[in-house]
Amino acid sequence: MNEISLKALAKINLGLDVLRRREDGYHEVRMVMQTIRLYDWIQMRRIRQPEIRVSTNLYYLPCNENNLVYKAAKLLMEEFQISGGVAIDLKKRIPVAAGMAGGSSDAAAALFGLNLLFRLRLSRQQLMKRGVKIGADVPYCILRGTALAEGIGEELTALPPAPKCPVLVVKPPISVSTKWVYENLRLGEDTAHPDIDGLLAAIEAQDAEQMAQRMGNVLETVTIPRYPVIQEIKDVMKQNGAMNAIMSGSGPTVFGLFGDKEAAEAARKELRAKELARQIYLTDFYNNRREP
Repeated sequence: MNEISLKALAKINLGLDVLRRREDGYHEVRMVMQTIRLYDWIQMRRIRQPEIRVSTNLYYLPCNENNLVYKAAKLLMEEFQISGGVAIDLKKRIPVAAGMAGGSSDAAAALFGLNLLFRLRLSRQQLMKRGVKIGADVPYCILRGTALAEGIGEELTALPPAPKCPVLVVKPPISVSTKWVYENLRLGEDTAHPDIDGLLAAIEAQDAEQMAQRMGNVLETVTIPRYPVIQEIKDVMKQNGAMNAIMSGSGPTVFGLFGDKEAAEAARKELRAKELARQIYLTDFYNNRREP
């Protein structure tokens, strides 16, 4: 095998809770992660020159060691002293800096692809162990599907596949710094934490409506006051029949779960009419963990 093409799928957080700030500065979290069928496209091919070449369709993305795809390739090529090199073409579709783990998913796909291209024979667990060196979300992006993430996000427990339903994903034209969000998060006795246990029970029961009602993201307490458009998008979704709508990750992306595609289409139409966002995607959950 000299060439391979892969889909790097995005994630959303059905639930995101922050338990405490640790002494090392990291935050201890409890999150329910879900892969969706919105993806970047990655093509990889072996080359004779001992180098890593990265190209993208977005002019502002780095193509050097500041790109997580480059870091993933370098990690495996150095560890296994791979002769020759690899050319990687990355076509981005997942919104950038949007709380959807786009960069982490690209890195996960690069690890997966190099493992196949150079016949390294690493298991999924072995790839996940290496992925955490690149970023906390990378192991999950290798695992995919429905999962509980704990610790700083690297402790993963695979869950039963969440019940499927239409998912409307909306990225407003703003950028949010994850670092800024966590630095400004204030946890206290009056903090409204999402019901993660209830969310897990609803997934186990395959009850889409109860799952939606128990979704929540504690980081909204920081991001929405600074960027009210996030609440506007949530409101439009709910007014058009969303079972619930919340922010994914540290934002600014909002997603809504719908009982039927027609309601999701109506919400998409109104969001476009109000010009609240240009990046709007109607998709669904992805849960086949065997697919690369």
